[in-house]
Parts: sequence; structure tokens; C-alpha cells
Amino acid sequence: MQQDKLPDDASLTTKGYASDTQGQILLLACGALAREILDLKRRNGWDHMALTCLPAILHVHPEKITQAVQDAVAKHRGQYDQIFVVYADCGTGGLLEKACTELGVEMVKGPHCYSFFEGNQAFEARGEDETTAFYLTDFLARQFDAFVWKPLGLDRHPELRDMYFGNYTKLVYQAQIDDPNLTERARECAERMGLKFERRFTGYGDLESTLTDWATRKPTA
Repeated sequence: MQQDKLPDDASLTTKGYASDTQGQILLLACGALAREILDLKRRNGWDHMALTCLPAILHVHPEKITQAVQDAVAKHRGQYDQIFVVYADCGTGGLLEKACTELGVEMVKGPHCYSFFEGNQAFEARGEDETTAFYLTDFLARQFDAFVWKPLGLDRHPELRDMYFGNYTKLVYQAQIDDPNLTERARECAERMGLKFERRFTGYGDLESTLTDWATRKPTA
């Protein structure tokens, strides 16, 4: 059985990813989810599923996500029986869902990855308690500078920190795996932002159940 090569975070951020393996199903995903998806593929033996990721840095420019997904579906459609889009809404204001409906492809349910990692129902139930929370996943804990600090210019103007984060009260680190080093990195991010720190072990949440459903889905005629 051929194994997909584990991508590095810098490449996932700026270039995306294309797996070495082929399959009947293509998972078209955000680069920030590549490691989690590859882990689930390995653990479950989903050799019939291939993975292609768009650059994770698109999250800094959510207005570009919908077109990027449309272009990728058009590019790969003839090579697979089914394509599934491993994005939530991710700041597109419903445009991605509309595009996926028009393309006839299914996407992950939820407003963003923070919601589906925790579980959409559980995340929604927190409601108003979470309005002042800033979230990090494993990927964002590793890539904090690339996605938060540098895009906001805080590497050049750290004095602007409180202007950006003054309305937040805590940083919530949603841990997909138990890694003390990642927890410490996330804690350091909270300190840099001047926020309280909270760690929640979420595992893969609704991402795992969604991919499990897709992996066993029979192609539609």
C-alpha cells in the first residue's frame, strides 16, 4: 500500500498539497486540514480517497476561496467518480455553499473549522459564551506567525496588539492531538496576545464523522 508523504506546514500554507496516491474519490481540502485528513486516511485504510489541498493562506483572503474551489473542481472533475469539498463556510458568507450546490459537490457542514472540530452542535450550544474567544487549531498553533502575527503587521508594530485583540478575553486552543509541545506553543501565543489561555481536546470532531460517511458513500448515477 502506497503511503502519502506528510507535507510540511510552510508548503501547506503557500502552495497546498497533492497526494501521491490515486482513488475513486477526491477530497478537495484546505491545506490547514491536510495532516488530519492524511492521518484519518491511514488509520482507516481509505486508499480509494485521494487528497488535494488548496493553500491554507487563503483563509487570510476568504473572498478568494470560492473561486479557487470552483477552479479546482473543474480541473479534477473528469478524473474521479466523486469530489467532496473539505471546507466549511470559512468566511465566504454562504458563497462557497452556493457554488458547491451549483457544482453538485458536497462540503463539510459548519461555519468554520473551529466549529466542526469541536462538533457543530456543541460549538453552537456555547453561543454567547464564545463571542470573545480567539481560536487556534494544531495547524494554527504551528503557523501562528504566518496567519496572525505577520498579516496584522504585529511583527513590525507590536504596539498595535491591544487594538487588534482588546475585545477578546481568551485564546481557546482546540487540540486535535495530545502534544505537550503544541500546547506550550499555543500558550505562548495567548501570552503574546495578552489573553487568557484555555485548552480543549477536540480530536477531529465532525471532520472524522463526515469523512467516514463520505468514504462509504456509493457514487450516484
